[in-house]
This record gives sequence, structure tokens and C-alpha cells, in this order.
Amino acid sequence: MATHSDNGGEFSKGWKVLLAGVLGVMCGASPIPFNVIGFTPGPLREEFGWSQTEIILPITIFGVIASFLAPVFGWMADRFGVRPVALWSLFAFGIAFAAISLTPSSNDPSTLYIYYALWVVVGVVGIGSTPVTWSRAINLWFYKNRGLALGILLTGTSWAAIVFPKVAVWVIENYGWRAMFASVGLFPLAALIVAYFLFREPRPEERPAAIESDSGNLTGKTLGSALADYRFYIIWLSIALIAGAFGGAFINLPTMVGLRGIEGQSAATVMGILGIGILSGRLITGALLDRFWQGFVAFPLLCLPAISAWLLLDESLTFPLAALAGFLLGFAAGAESDLIAYLTGRYFGMAHYGKIYGMLYMPFGLFSAASPVIYAQVFDRTGSYDAILEVAIYAFIAGGALLLLLGKYPEDFPEIETPHPELEPA
Repeated sequence: MATHSDNGGEFSKGWKVLLAGVLGVMCGASPIPFNVIGFTPGPLREEFGWSQTEIILPITIFGVIASFLAPVFGWMADRFGVRPVALWSLFAFGIAFAAISLTPSSNDPSTLYIYYALWVVVGVVGIGSTPVTWSRAINLWFYKNRGLALGILLTGTSWAAIVFPKVAVWVIENYGWRAMFASVGLFPLAALIVAYFLFREPRPEERPAAIESDSGNLTGKTLGSALADYRFYIIWLSIALIAGAFGGAFINLPTMVGLRGIEGQSAATVMGILGIGILSGRLITGALLDRFWQGFVAFPLLCLPAISAWLLLDESLTFPLAALAGFLLGFAAGAESDLIAYLTGRYFGMAHYGKIYGMLYMPFGLFSAASPVIYAQVFDRTGSYDAILEVAIYAFIAGGALLLLLGKYPEDFPEIETPHPELEPA
């Protein structure tokens, strides 16, 4: 059986897939909605008179639907292969996201529900374009450098945070919010072209030897055995705490810094710096995970956003401090997303990776979705985000500390006969 013989061999054989995956993640349903909706409250409030909570609620609708569908798309990726699932979902997501621009120009109360319905469609079709699918393929191509490869893959969300806020602000200022949805919807279709030619799973003989048995079957736990493992619930709760604290801070960050006198392109720059933080967190965390036990890596890095929340509580916040808060917030977000994919593979194996990852993606999606509305509710009721930022400080620290309880990685997994989806040539 042909396997990767060294660290460099993994990258030499898998770099095309990794490149396509980065673009797929960048232009998929995981980062795009979260990176642009924070710039819509102004124009939507001006046109329709909707409240902050009403305007931010679609991200919750999208996130809740996507979270419950994540295990379904994960199962489809396990059963049919990630290529068809990822590519069709990327296509459908681009069309659905652009369709939000068709929201009627009317003050009729039904307009709000039409707007929400369009976001429902985005959630239903988009989850297959998230790391639920892309990370399965990377985990199958890489083992010795898995942490770094996953970090590189998930830099796609970093590039999204760097690019899309600037695009959103520029298009809204020059052409309006409808044009923003239509133009951003073109990016997934562009990424689809690259993924069509480059993205695939490895054939059995191309896989690293460590993820399969001597007979060529993938090894790992079933979903049922994972659900019986206490480590599953520790990871689940940690993700829930971090995502619940982070999601609302991320979505409402433009408004938060605006309340401190930092608006417009300066707020977009803070979001771009947040994206640089995510990029740094992805790569540094991934490289560290290949060399050290995850607890030594995760706990200090996931405490960084507590510093961000503390900085954002300062009423005299300056642009440099806002930029620092954004960077630290992004760095920890990059670390968390790396950890979900990495811990799934290391503690539960690859045989049923998609389903288990989907279940662990669920708290990330649910709490990332609920958090922005909780933050917005606090703002609507008090005129400030201070109370929820104080709660977030403790949630960030507790979420990181939980991962210290996971213990060492399993040394081996049971062999499970899994179907090999038909693979197209490179």
C-alpha cells in the first residue's frame, strides 16, 4: 500500500486539495454571513425601521438550521464523499445568498418575514460548504502535519474576515445593501470553479497509514461510541461556551466600536485586523498541535478573548486598543476552529469523522447563532454591551480550562469497514 513516507510528502501530494479547500472555506457559508451582516443594521434600519435584534436575528436563524443539519451533511460526506457534497452546497449557497438581494422594497410587515425566509434557504443549503466537509478531506490527506494542514485550511475564514467586510462596506456605501448581497454571492461560484478541478478525497493507497488498518479500512469510533465517551461532552461544552461568548462579540463588534467613536472604514479595518488574528491563530495553533498536547496549547490561547472583552469595556477605547481587541478575539477564534476539527480526528478517528464532527459543530453553530441576538438584546434593553461582555470574560476562561480535562490521545481505534466513494482522478 502506498503511503506518505514523510512530512514533506503529505504536502507535496495534498497541496492542490488544500488550496481548493482554503478557497472553499473562505467563500462558504461558515464565514461569509457572519462577516457581512454586522454592516447591514444601518441601511436596513434606515429603509425598514427594524430594530437591532430584528436585523441580527437572521444570523441566528441561519446558524440554528445549519447546526442541526451539520450531522446530516457530515453523514453524506462520510457516505458519498466530500466532493459532491461540498461542491453542490457551495453552488447552492452562492445562489441563495445572492437571492437575499431580492427582498421586496416595502414597509409591509411581511417584508421582514420574506427576508427571514431567504436566510432559511441559506441555512438549509449552505452547511455543506463549511469545514464540516472540507476538513474531512484534509484529515484524510494529512496525519503527521494534520494540525498545520487544518490550520492552513481554516485560514479561509481569516481571508474572509480580511476581504468581505471591506467589500461589504464599499458596495453598501456605493450601491446599497442589496447589491452587497448580490456581489458577495458571486464569490462562492468563483471558488466552485477551482474546487471542481482540484478538490477530492485521497484514494485508499494515497492515505496516511496511521488512519487506516492493514486491510485498508479507516479506523475510528462510531457515533454511538463517541456519544458514550465523556470527552465528547467536555469538547461539546467547551465549544458551546467559547462560541456563545465569541459569536455576539464578533457580529456586534462594528456597533461596539462605533459606540466608542470608531465608525465606517475604521470599524471595517478593525474587522480586517480580527481576520489577521484568525489567520495567525489558525497557523500558530495548527503548528503547535503537531508538537504539543492540545491542553497546553488550547487553554492559554482561548483565554485571549477575555482580554478583548475587557478592552472593549473601556469607554475611552482608542483605535489601537480596538485593533488589539479585534486581533486577540480573532486569534482565539482561529484556535477554536482548528481544535474542533483536530480533536475530532485525534480522539475519535476517521471512520465516522463527518457525523461526529457534525455533532461537535452543532454547539459551535447553535451558540454562535444565539449569541449575536443575546448581545443585541442586551444592547436594545440597556443601550450598552457592557453587561454581556463581563459575562463573556468568564465564559472564555471556563471554555479553555475544560479542555485540560481531556487526557492523552487514544493510541489506536477499532477497524470499521467503510464504503469508498468513487473518486475522480486529480
